[in-house]
Amino acid sequence: MRIVVYDCITGDALTDKHGSTGVQVIRWIQGYLAEATFSSVHIAGNETPSSPDDVDGIIISGSEKGVYDDTPWMQPLRDNLQLMRSAGVPMFGICFGHQIMADVFGGAAAKSDKGFVTGSRQFNDRGKTTNAYLAHQDQVHEVPPEANIIASAPHCPVAALSYDFPALSVQFHPEYDRQFATDLVELYGTKLMNADQVQSARESLSDEIADDLWCNEVADFFRKHAKC
Repeated sequence: MRIVVYDCITGDALTDKHGSTGVQVIRWIQGYLAEATFSSVHIAGNETPSSPDDVDGIIISGSEKGVYDDTPWMQPLRDNLQLMRSAGVPMFGICFGHQIMADVFGGAAAKSDKGFVTGSRQFNDRGKTTNAYLAHQDQVHEVPPEANIIASAPHCPVAALSYDFPALSVQFHPEYDRQFATDLVELYGTKLMNADQVQSARESLSDEIADDLWCNEVADFFRKHAKC
């Protein structure tokens, strides 16, 4: 099984310290999908998206960009997601990946009036309360016609989507660990949030986050839908 991560982050002090986003996503999931081989394509570095013939599944990462931004790599990514859908290649989206999948497949995403949020928050995830790390200002505000909401919260009504074709996505970041989330609060939260919000984000980092958050779900998703 060949899984390719589409790395949609240009790179910053966080990736310099913790490794590229592609590496982080692979590190998060590979132990739960031992039969797969993983690689990453730096989409934000203008590398060409994979051909459906060369992959059995793709994971679309977060990004510092929004679906409304005009970047050289955005339209090729959009075209590729439609191509992957037509070929029946399963895809999983994280944060920006969640948003651009929704936007490409008939929904919409935009900046939220709730502002930038990071740290840890609670979600209703398929009837269970789940804590997860997050870092976003944009949110899906219109659900695609072939998708269903499977996780939500007052601060994020469309926190995860399951599609009627092989596609699954989440707004939060299951690939983050506590140190990465801590560094993110200090690097970006202090610039994009007020003092009370920063303090709340710091306090939230003491929440218990499952090490295997969404690992089994994503692994089982690819096992079920990959054509290999």
